[in-house]
Amino acid sequence: MSAPYVPYAPHMSSGSAPSAPPVPSAPYTADAPDASAGGADTPAGGANAPTVLCVRFRGAGEEAPDGAAFAGLLGMLGAVTPVVEAVGRDAALADVSGALRYFGRDAAGLAALIRVRALALYGVDCVIGAGPNPLLARMAALEAGSGTTLVVEGAAEFLAGRPVAALHGVGPATARILCGYGLDTVDRLAAAPLAVLQRILGVRTGREVHEKARGIDRTRVVPNAAARSVAGERAFPRDELDRDRHRRALLSLAGELGARMRRDGQVCRSLTLTVRYADRTTTTRTRVLSEPTAHSVSLTGAAYRLLDVLGLQRARVRALALRAEGLVPAERAAHQLTFDSADDKARRLEAVADRARAKYGPRAVIPGSLAA
Repeated sequence: MSAPYVPYAPHMSSGSAPSAPPVPSAPYTADAPDASAGGADTPAGGANAPTVLCVRFRGAGEEAPDGAAFAGLLGMLGAVTPVVEAVGRDAALADVSGALRYFGRDAAGLAALIRVRALALYGVDCVIGAGPNPLLARMAALEAGSGTTLVVEGAAEFLAGRPVAALHGVGPATARILCGYGLDTVDRLAAAPLAVLQRILGVRTGREVHEKARGIDRTRVVPNAAARSVAGERAFPRDELDRDRHRRALLSLAGELGARMRRDGQVCRSLTLTVRYADRTTTTRTRVLSEPTAHSVSLTGAAYRLLDVLGLQRARVRALALRAEGLVPAERAAHQLTFDSADDKARRLEAVADRARAKYGPRAVIPGSLAA
């Protein structure tokens, strides 16, 4: 089994900003059996060489960095390549095609450099996926272990045998439709004629899914693109079987996401729950909300329903992640008025709690079950 990068400990000098030392060559996880990283003299490594990094930042306790630290981490990435796109509040895409020759490293070498700098400057570790396009880089980052870099050079080898739901952008509903036609793996999906997929999914979606199954992604990393989603994650100190603890984690996550969106004047259209198990497999479920909202009570209820749909029985859960997607400005969203005074009261209390948190800190007002 290939070993992850092991960076040298950062050197600190008194009275000056910390700097990252040179990073030695080290083995990395590669999916293609014959994949090899290009050396300093040949950083490009060919047309299918990895040129996109997906960097997921993880602080102490596997938690996402706070806003100030994340902004600094994006700036740190910007010192490596100017083509950096924030993805939510804990990850970023970086197109390093122009940085390979400048630094004289391949994508894996740049990933090691980024990890050392993140640790030295912010005390934050990274999970990094590298691939020839954003699709493969995102998927590699989700599969990479903590503190490692997973490099994808051969799309066919990397995607072989994976379920269609593993493709980024293929949701549960689309996956169910494809599985109903026997197209339950990426291999079968890639082998299916384009015309068949377009009849099943429609012209545009059929073409997109057909290309993704072949490892083709026509999207580009867009610098400074506005985040279209916000996400949070709770990792348990040990594999957790207690359903009540699962619900408490979701209550905390829903409150955190709701507070973020209200602070930024946004609402979300859908909510996605990802459950990571002890064997590092994951299950993802998405629910479209009845109306766009940033109301923590509504988000919590939707998160609970997503968890109930999974019907977990004695499942050893390692982490729960919640993502609010389809963000739109709050002033453009409609809210259905009701005669329920309890709803109005809850929203007024929520506004008061937001002001208290802004003044005294995020834990100034929390649900009673989280304070126990």
